Amino acid sequence: MNIVLHQPEIPANTGNIGRTCVATGSVLHLIEPLGFQLNEKQIKRAGMDYWHKLDVRRYINYKDFVEQNIKDHPGAKLWMATTKARRVYTEVEFGPDDYIMFGKESAGIPEEILVENEEACIRIPMLDEIRSLNLSNSVAIVLYEALRQNHFAGMQLEGELHRLHWKMEKEE
Repeated sequence: MNIVLHQPEIPANTGNIGRTCVATGSVLHLIEPLGFQLNEKQIKRAGMDYWHKLDVRRYINYKDFVEQNIKDHPGAKLWMATTKARRVYTEVEFGPDDYIMFGKESAGIPEEILVENEEACIRIPMLDEIRSLNLSNSVAIVLYEALRQNHFAGMQLEGELHRLHWKMEKEE
């Protein structure tokens, strides 16, 4: 799976998203301009010691991202998460190589891009008293739905206790 951040502004959110990408085997695509430097302490702190394992790619603008990714992957779809969408993220079918784009914290994805991609716009349901969810939370919500739809391919589905053992045997 691929996560795309269009002009992210808050380093801690990007660090958290980077850590989620490492945990899920997802690639993080960053479209400039960024509201921070990638070497900032907040990114490293939020991403903890996983940042060096992150597959992160940068692009000078949206057009550069499209040219380097979408045209070369005709089977992959670019989804755009926005509070302005008419369709809920659980109503679409995510493919294993799809891209899920999120906008910057203060303004979201530019409306010019959304209008050109109306069928690809998806939203997370929420009450109307709030403008939006935290960006890293939004990424986790939509990404894990996409992974669930693809049966969590390649991911560890079971855990083990460190000191003790589970009492019940796993049913085959």
